[in-house]
Amino acid sequence: MNSIQNPAYVAGMEARFAAAARHSRMVRALRVAVPAAVLLALASIVLIQVFVNPFQTALAKLPVDMSNLVVSGTKITMETPHLAGFSTDQRPYEVWAKSAIQDLTDPDHVELRTLRAKVMMEDKSTVTMDARTGFFDSKQQMLDLRKDIFLQSSTGYEAKLSQAYVDINKGTVTSDEHVDVKLLNGTLTADRLRIINSGEIVRFEGNVVMNLIMDSPPAPEPEPEPAPPPRTRSVTGKSSNTK
Repeated sequence: MNSIQNPAYVAGMEARFAAAARHSRMVRALRVAVPAAVLLALASIVLIQVFVNPFQTALAKLPVDMSNLVVSGTKITMETPHLAGFSTDQRPYEVWAKSAIQDLTDPDHVELRTLRAKVMMEDKSTVTMDARTGFFDSKQQMLDLRKDIFLQSSTGYEAKLSQAYVDINKGTVTSDEHVDVKLLNGTLTADRLRIINSGEIVRFEGNVVMNLIMDSPPAPEPEPEPAPPPRTRSVTGKSSNTK
């Protein structure tokens, strides 16, 4: 009994109990901290895959002057973007805009504001289209143009539309709304427009009205007046009298 009540023995026992208690608390803490750390690491990986990778993919698909980027939530706004590429048959195209907006959750689509698109056609002519707004599908290479569209061909004709779809790969322009066209020798209005086969065929449909300006034939040149006949001198001979 004296050995149990020895102060040194009691102090040693208390120290061992305290160490055991600290070990138990550490084990309990690790049981919580280790799974939490694993979950945090997994959450970080998920966030990187969900946010960072689409962010980088979206930036890679944008026309890629990074100097004027604004990020708001899941949307990126870029000032004065420029996109250039080739169709499937290697015809070049370019798209400019005052600004472009892309949602990170939809990286294949870009909203364009105050834009210009230029596409080379099969015959090496070019078609330039200006519009107030538009949407570009980078996967399908489709342009959906809206509001105040002005189409101009290097071959000389012009058109004003309010809506048009441009399939860059197929080289087609289609519109199901009213179109006003300025031709080389007149004007034309129609309800629908179809530019097919990279500009090989231009078709107008529905209430087509054409006004042609016929060139007046040149006025005939006046015939030259006949030259006056040459003047002749009459010579009067004097008869001589014979004596």
